[in-house]
Amino acid sequence: MQDAEAGEQSAHDEKPVIQFGSYNDLVDSLTPLRLELIQAIAEGNPESMREAARLVDRDVSDVHSDLKHLEALGILQLEDGGPSGAMQPVVPFDRIEMHIDYPFIASIDTTPASA
Repeated sequence: MQDAEAGEQSAHDEKPVIQFGSYNDLVDSLTPLRLELIQAIAEGNPESMREAARLVDRDVSDVHSDLKHLEALGILQLEDGGPSGAMQPVVPFDRIEMHIDYPFIASIDTTPASA
């Protein structure tokens, strides 16, 4: 990944921005299972990682790994305060917007116009 800065603010629209170095980095990080997990947490507000795993009918250790990865990206937060001291996954956004600049010709300049 190329400078996937969690919570980096874009000067243009003040939205948190995560940039991936390549399309492969994007699809490796935001797999269909992880997107399903994000949506389940946003809709179901689970009180623990275990409850989040139940929402998506997956193994707790696999969900734990995905939650740690998504937290590192800044897509969700793991907060103290769940039952018996459990970490509670929280999605602080109501949507994820994706922009993919995928040139078909290698010689095309992909530098943003503002750079």
